[in-house]
Amino acid sequence: MMPAFRYGSVSGPKPVKLLALCLVAVAALTSCTSASSEVFHSDRPISQTTAPTETLLPEGLAVGDMTSRSAVLWLRTDGSKAVQVLWAPLDDWKKMGAMASVRPAVPETPVLVTRPETDFTLSVPLEHLAPATRYRYRVLVDSVEQASGSLRGTLAATGEFTTLPEPEQSVPLSFAWSGDLGGQDRCRQGEAGYPIFDGMAAQHPDFFVFLGDTIYADGVCSAPPNEPGAGFVATNLQEYRLRHRYQRGASALRRLLSGVPVYVIWDDHEVRDNFSGPYEPRMAAGRQALREYWPIAMQAGDPDRLYRSVRYGANLELFILDTRQYRSKNADPDGPEKTMLGPAQLAWLLDGLRKSTATWKAVVTSVPLSIPKGGGGAAPGYDGWSGGPAGGSDGTGFERERQVIVDHILADRIKNVVFLAGDVHYVQANGYDPDNDGRIDFHEFVSGPLSARFGRMTPPTPSLHPTVLLNDGGYSNFGLVRVTAESFEVAFVDDTGKTRFSHRLQAH
Repeated sequence: MMPAFRYGSVSGPKPVKLLALCLVAVAALTSCTSASSEVFHSDRPISQTTAPTETLLPEGLAVGDMTSRSAVLWLRTDGSKAVQVLWAPLDDWKKMGAMASVRPAVPETPVLVTRPETDFTLSVPLEHLAPATRYRYRVLVDSVEQASGSLRGTLAATGEFTTLPEPEQSVPLSFAWSGDLGGQDRCRQGEAGYPIFDGMAAQHPDFFVFLGDTIYADGVCSAPPNEPGAGFVATNLQEYRLRHRYQRGASALRRLLSGVPVYVIWDDHEVRDNFSGPYEPRMAAGRQALREYWPIAMQAGDPDRLYRSVRYGANLELFILDTRQYRSKNADPDGPEKTMLGPAQLAWLLDGLRKSTATWKAVVTSVPLSIPKGGGGAAPGYDGWSGGPAGGSDGTGFERERQVIVDHILADRIKNVVFLAGDVHYVQANGYDPDNDGRIDFHEFVSGPLSARFGRMTPPTPSLHPTVLLNDGGYSNFGLVRVTAESFEVAFVDDTGKTRFSHRLQAH
């Protein structure tokens, strides 16, 4: 089912009224306007032909939650402004350049207004698109007083993106994934801020999966050596917003987001360390700030839902899990009532894996399957799926629910399942043989950090009968995946651009 998209981040206590406004706005997306005769050229899946005007769009642009027929464009203005987005296939823009007197109309959004209620951010849905098609968009910005009809404001930015192929199309692709940005006082330094993103962009991925801990709201970035602006622990909505805005001050991140689509999910540090959603009073504020600062599609009927799937042609389906919002307390003993995903999300995952016709099924989980990740005094109990090392378990963890997923994969003989994880601040690659029959049933690859203190390397727990392919650390990194109908190749790339490890899986 096609997800419904939003025009602005949800805020305030009136979801019904906000949903009605969104439906009116989506209905208006098919209106048209005349466009300029400029010709655009690019040889990349997404390129920023006109850089964002910093005084109008100080945090740049991002395109996210791409599907074969839709995309979400994110922006933030400097104060309250009127905004309008125009878009059309790249070929149409080229035709306009060759027709001096006749200019075909192109789709446009209604005139939107950025407001303080969403910190002047917008996530603009672009819908009814054609699959596997290159699009060009233009962002116009004007004063709020001009917010009527078709905006004739300043051209603040232009850009391009390519929609995903349909499920029956076999198209090779590559993507990056990682998480853990700006943790333990490893924050923005210098104008680039986080140069690892330039290294990621140099790999030309088709998209980037940002696997949580996009901010470290519960840590302090001291200045110097870090850039000033994050020298506090965030505890409320405005402070969470400031921490997200601090990250966007990194020019390398802005460059990446202007050229590579992004799919974002959270982990604990968007709110505070090892939080369990139903018991965390700050969760709603952290979730709102996350939505305001990232192009995340809003699900019809459930504006708080973050878990979702992405289908990229015949070769790949991603299942992006929310491991925070519905989880039981980490300190609760493991058992039938304990959950990390909640019943609705678990059922969605099991059903999606069973029904998927994609060659490769990649499950994106912010916490690893079998690396024991214990908590501390403020949040006791194991925070990942594993309940602890052999002989060292305290009876917590989420192994009972993990086993439900494993049993489902085995019982339905679901082939070519790969888990992609992060959170522990080092890299690990494992093949798992949970039924101990001598054959690997699925794999897990763990990446990160992008920029945070390096973790203490720990072997996986033995309960899934792992074959350890790699356990390495001491460097910032991201995972890079290349997918075809025949293979799923994973590499770990460090912040100097060096490939530290690669491994190829063959499709069964």
